Parts: sequence; structure tokens; C-alpha cells
Amino acid sequence: MIDTPTMTPRYKSYCQIPDLADSEEFLTHIRRHLHQHPELSFKELATAELVAGHLSDWGYEVARNVGGHGVVGRLKNGDGARSVSLRADMDALPILEENPVQHASRHAGVMHACGHDGHTAMLLGAARHLARTRQFSGTVNLVFQPAEEAGRDSGAQRMIADGLFERFPCDAIFGLHNHPGYPVGTFLFGSGPFMSASDTVLITIHGRGGHAARPHQTIDPILVAGSLVMSLQTVVSRNIDPTQTAIVTIGTLNAGIATNVIPDRATMGLSVRSFSPEVRARLRERITELVSLQAQSYGARVEIDYQEGYPVVVNSAAETEFAREVATELVGPEHSVFPFGPVTGSEDFAYYLLHRPGCFLRLGNGEAGAMLHNPKYDFNDSNLTIGAAYWTRLVEKFLD
Repeated sequence: MIDTPTMTPRYKSYCQIPDLADSEEFLTHIRRHLHQHPELSFKELATAELVAGHLSDWGYEVARNVGGHGVVGRLKNGDGARSVSLRADMDALPILEENPVQHASRHAGVMHACGHDGHTAMLLGAARHLARTRQFSGTVNLVFQPAEEAGRDSGAQRMIADGLFERFPCDAIFGLHNHPGYPVGTFLFGSGPFMSASDTVLITIHGRGGHAARPHQTIDPILVAGSLVMSLQTVVSRNIDPTQTAIVTIGTLNAGIATNVIPDRATMGLSVRSFSPEVRARLRERITELVSLQAQSYGARVEIDYQEGYPVVVNSAAETEFAREVATELVGPEHSVFPFGPVTGSEDFAYYLLHRPGCFLRLGNGEAGAMLHNPKYDFNDSNLTIGAAYWTRLVEKFLD
């Protein structure tokens, strides 16, 4: 248990980055431990126990198993009536790591290729400092969420369904994701639609298989799939207003097992991104029509499983401006970028923003490293004290 005074004269202003200097070694150790022991969505048991143990040691009221392996730490101080929630995600990805570092994943085929190990460590750093200094009056809820990478029925949805906002009320909620390609310590903000909705389309093309030497006796599903690869690219270029953002990516295409056999079927998987309900509906309409009619023109039959995933992340204006002001004070205006975006990645943080006002922001992970979801990606440890100081300062200002 660390010392948790109600107030101490040592801390007379909002948190600065140097205030976390004595936490740097601890946070680096935590982050690299998490990186070495990644856990996939819905399997974050050890990560959740590590988080819950530290929060309990620091004097937080801890709730385990919220919506699965979710952990919420609540800390009250003073007589303030306001409350704020901060969220970090904990799950890893099914990727084989290719980083030649000592802290590389010890679980083959699983790695923190999106930086959730860093997100968790930064929020733990803030938790530790807030418990130690208590320079706020009100309630802070620290939400450690599982299964952000799930795509559907995600950790955010499950935690909300498990009564997150009823059990841990808040006036606003904030979250953060690292952003490769921008300098370390640079905060990136956007108001309104900030990150895209994400839908998945699974297509099964049913043809008629046969001998490769007698194609006239078959209905070749590979030929149908090939034509769809090209024609689907017209959906955005010819059916969506060019002033709007939309993406149709064909991520998987599978068919056949032998060169002298025309298979009975082929399968395709699409990722579809958009930023407005109207564009999202139009994409679904055109993809469904085009795939059905194109396959029919070849004499094939299709099954289309159109799965709506995460909605658009819509940041509220007041909370975004507040979050930006905190960053500007902490790192200076040259490292606080607004407006930024839109970001075509997707986030289940969007579900929280359907229930409470808030802001989801980005933090530069360095200009040189690998992109997200890449086997060579690694979170930049230089951000650990910066992110922890940012979350601490945000709580102190929100609950001033």
C-alpha cells in the first residue's frame, strides 16, 4: 500500500510530466511484462489480475469481471459531486511477433501489435499518481477494458451491458490510442466524427466444380470472385459522394486446393468503413446488389453475411476542447494538434460515446516505427510518463 494523503503541500499545481519521473522504471517494467505475456480478446485473465492487484494495493475500490475480464477501479476524494471515467484496452492480436527484443512476446502467434500494453501501463501510471497525490475532489473511474479487438460483441458492449454506467456513473469519459507516424508526445484531437464505423462482409460464392480441362461444364466461382474484386472498387468511386469518406477493402479471398480442379465455391471477406449513417447504408445497399447481380450473371449463387460492427466514434465538442486544453498546457501548443482526422480505423470506444459525452484522442508513437497491427510494431516507452501525466492532469482539472 502506498501513502495516500488527503492533500499534500508538495503538489501545488496540476500534474507535470517530471512529476512522473520516479514512475518511469515501474511503468517500463509493467509495459514490457504485458508485452511479453499478451492475451487475446476474451482471454485477458492474467492481465486483468495484474491490473486489479495494483489498483487494490493503491487503495482503489476494485470491481473485477465487469463484462468479462473487465476491471474498474474507483477512487473518491474530497466532497466533489463530479465524476470522470478513463478507459484503457487490454487485449492483444493473433500475430506472430518479429521484434528482436528481450521483451518480445513469449506466446507464439500472439502479440501486442496495437499498443494496448502501453495504454494499460499509462493508465496504471495515472492510477498510482492519483492515489499518491489526491489532487482532486470527486470520483475517478478507471476502466480497463477487454476485447477491443473483437470486432463484434466487444468488451465495451459487454461492460455497458453489465451496468458500467449505472454502477460507475460519470459525467464524461475519455480514451486514448497511440498513433504511429507522429512524434512521441504529440496529442491529436478531432471533434465530431473522428474514427470510422467498421462493417464486415462475408461472401460465399456457390458455383459448379469440375475438371480444369472442361471449364464449359462448370460454373467457376474463382472467375466470379475475380470479377468482384474489380467491380467492388466501383462502389466508392461511383456510388459515394466524393466529398465523403468511404473504404471497401477485400481482405480475404479463398478457393480451390488443386490446379487441375475448378472448385465448387469461393469465399471473400470485406472490410467496409464509413463516417455517416447515410453512407454506411448506401455502401450496404450497393455491395449487396452488386455481388448478387454479378454472381447471377455468371450463373452462380451467393450467400452474403453483412455484419455491422463498431459505430462511428463521435467526440463531443466541449469534452474535446477540454482534453485539448489539458494537452496544450502539458506539452505546449506545438505538440497539441487540432483539428486532426478523420481516422479510418475503428474503435469500440464509440459505444461509450453513445451513452456519455467524451473524447477519444490519439498520441504520437514516433515517426519511424512500424504501423499498427504489424509484426514489427512496438509501443514507444517514451510515452509512458507522458500519457500517465496527461491522464493525471485531466482528472485533476476535471475534478478541480
